[in-house]
Amino acid sequence: MPVDQARTRLNFEKLSRQLAKLKKKAAADNVHRFRTYSRRVETQLSELVPQPARNEKKLVKLLGRLRKKAGRVRDLDVQIGALRSLKIPQEPGRKSQLLRALAEDRARREKKLLKSFDGDGAQEVRKRLKRTRKRIDIPANADPLGLAVQKIVQLNVEHPALTNEVLHEYRIAGKRARYLAELATKSPESEKFLERITRMQDVLGDWHDWLQLTERAEKLFKNVERSPLVAALRNVSRAKFRQGVAVLSETRVALADKKPAHGQSAPAKKAPSEEGRVQAAVA
Repeated sequence: MPVDQARTRLNFEKLSRQLAKLKKKAAADNVHRFRTYSRRVETQLSELVPQPARNEKKLVKLLGRLRKKAGRVRDLDVQIGALRSLKIPQEPGRKSQLLRALAEDRARREKKLLKSFDGDGAQEVRKRLKRTRKRIDIPANADPLGLAVQKIVQLNVEHPALTNEVLHEYRIAGKRARYLAELATKSPESEKFLERITRMQDVLGDWHDWLQLTERAEKLFKNVERSPLVAALRNVSRAKFRQGVAVLSETRVALADKKPAHGQSAPAKKAPSEEGRVQAAVA
């Protein structure tokens, strides 16, 4: 499936605009959009440009640093929203304490993020973005959809069992797979894959956000015995995990007929059925 050249250019333009917005104000929406568009551009350059020039390599490095800092702020925004949505009558004081801790951490992370834009940092990224957009050379035979599918299929081969760590790997791979598939020329096949992978990414992302929130509460209240708040968060995290396993299993079954990447072979031993893996994971 060929590359949609207009979409590749649009990603650079939108990232440049989000960079300017974020420099002015680290609002939740600005942080989120900068993070997603920086990852789109990083994926585009690292996956579709076979021999990136020095400018492209430097750009990816700069974006990676900024995106990670933005990601820490975004994670806290989501955790704060999740905690506020949790309806639990017990321990209102501890819930408020956890909210304050998250808000304070968010303020510290925001300062670090905005400090990264001091001086000529943001200007350098903007210049490199403009230069890369003009010079980027994606081969005519590039197949972003094929690469996207293989990112998921390869994990199916490597990880027959579903654990927290494996779900996390799929969550990260799902982001890259989605951003690659978005660069493919529109077709029924690409649209179907995008719908499937976006659902998987959303569900796994939701699970991971609640897991991080639960771990934060466990750390903050580690000396508290039988905390109803911590218990409630653990229950939500377990439910989100089961939902993640179910959706991921559906995705794996849907892509089961796809071949592994060249040079890779299936495991020698017969893996258990997908239904068996689901039952084992949610038990």
